[in-house]
Amino acid sequence: MIPTLVHAARLARAGFVFAREGVFGLVDPQVLPPAARLGLKLARLVERRGTGTRADRLTAALTRLGPTYVKLGQFLSTRPDVVGAAIATDLEALQDKVPPFDAKEAERIVAETLGAPLDTLFVTFGPPIAAASIAQVHRATVKDGDTLRDVAVKVLRPRVADRFRADLSDYYFAARLAERFAPDSRRLMPVGIVDTLARSMAIELDLRLEAAAASEMAERTRDDPGFRVPVVDWNRTGKSVLTTEWIDGIRLGDRAGLAAAGIDPRALGQTVIQSFLRHALRDGFFHADMHQGNLFADAAGNLVAVDFGIMGRIGPKERRFLAEILLGFITKQYRRVAEVHFEAGYVPAHHSIDEFAQAIRAIGEPIHSRTADQISMAHLLSLLFEVTGIFEMKTRTELILLQKTMVVVEGVARSLDPRLDIWTSSEPVVREWITRNLGPVGRIEEVGEGARAVGKVLGEAPALLGRAAMLSERIDALTREGFVLAPESLKGIGEAEARRNRWSTVALWVIAALLAANLIWG
Repeated sequence: MIPTLVHAARLARAGFVFAREGVFGLVDPQVLPPAARLGLKLARLVERRGTGTRADRLTAALTRLGPTYVKLGQFLSTRPDVVGAAIATDLEALQDKVPPFDAKEAERIVAETLGAPLDTLFVTFGPPIAAASIAQVHRATVKDGDTLRDVAVKVLRPRVADRFRADLSDYYFAARLAERFAPDSRRLMPVGIVDTLARSMAIELDLRLEAAAASEMAERTRDDPGFRVPVVDWNRTGKSVLTTEWIDGIRLGDRAGLAAAGIDPRALGQTVIQSFLRHALRDGFFHADMHQGNLFADAAGNLVAVDFGIMGRIGPKERRFLAEILLGFITKQYRRVAEVHFEAGYVPAHHSIDEFAQAIRAIGEPIHSRTADQISMAHLLSLLFEVTGIFEMKTRTELILLQKTMVVVEGVARSLDPRLDIWTSSEPVVREWITRNLGPVGRIEEVGEGARAVGKVLGEAPALLGRAAMLSERIDALTREGFVLAPESLKGIGEAEARRNRWSTVALWVIAALLAANLIWG
């Protein structure tokens, strides 16, 4: 009871902040039941007037509520099926920027986490140069032998984990209420959405896991054209501290800087799109926070990604489905796109493939009739979400981060070249993956994998047969000689039986007394 009241009180405070900032004014009352409309009217009584644009109001409310709500807002920007296309678009502009915390506190955390005085770890340790809701970054210098090199030191905010745990418990409470009392919401899987957010936050709150993600990404992309990852300094990394090489790069949003360095923005935009698809399709492991603040261009024109706190993983089946769906849209094979959705289990089997293919065609044809600069991956996903409601498609939590990143990556690429053709840029990577994995070479490898699996089973067969024989012998012994119980076991059974008999006797006396009383009073 008390936890319920605590959750309700915290959510009520969040609701008041949303009402005060005018966020509820963005909700269409016609889509709400009568009781909710009344609540909406009451909420608007406390609304401040003249609070800026719709996006400004959303940003102000989420920022006031703290880091978890900022992350939730960024997360929901990928879910137009949940919050509506207009609000999702507004949330895309939400930036995770907050004032830095005290530099002395950061130095204390670094020394405590790494178990050594700061001046023995770094030659210099500068003030914070960037701050977000979870951590802030300092520029420092280290000495390796006689060589000095610059590093970036990311430091976790103090007590941020406690805040996230409290807010996430509120989200779970609200999600379970939604699934219980709003059956239509179950298709969107509110609890699954919070699960995904919670897993993402758990990784972001342990910088050792972020370091491991950066290291894995660097290993997988070692030979990728035009893409690289900063090197992790493991000797100066711990749960609350991450140290990597310093990147002297140009932010992708700095068009003047890119031009001055002689870097072709169109080629860089293609690298953004193709790198993301290559990582998602080839590796099933991709950077899931590829906004402009996390992407740089180095002097050679390479794309350099930083901040690996949010990573996405998809399995082999999901990668195949993604590749076939994208290629189907690119080549206008709408029937195949529909079949893939059914094969993946995304659409319930009782629906018609032909009808779903018709809906897919209604999405794909307008895209192909437009010029390159009018084609939008985000718009495509928005239309797909509309179709999902008609065909009862459930939210696939493993694809949420993929969908989010596709939208963000498109925005970054288009900022570099507004006329960038997303489909033309995507096609070489998608075709290469399909040729490699679904063509003859891929089929041969599948056969090889199957043969290895069969070989492993056959190799274990003697041991399995031996264990089966031993089990058979034990069963024979038990059926032949009966179960042999230790004296302690027999004593325990006797005591339990005695207790049962005592309670049976008591019960009989109670029944007899009740019958006697009934006869007397009758």
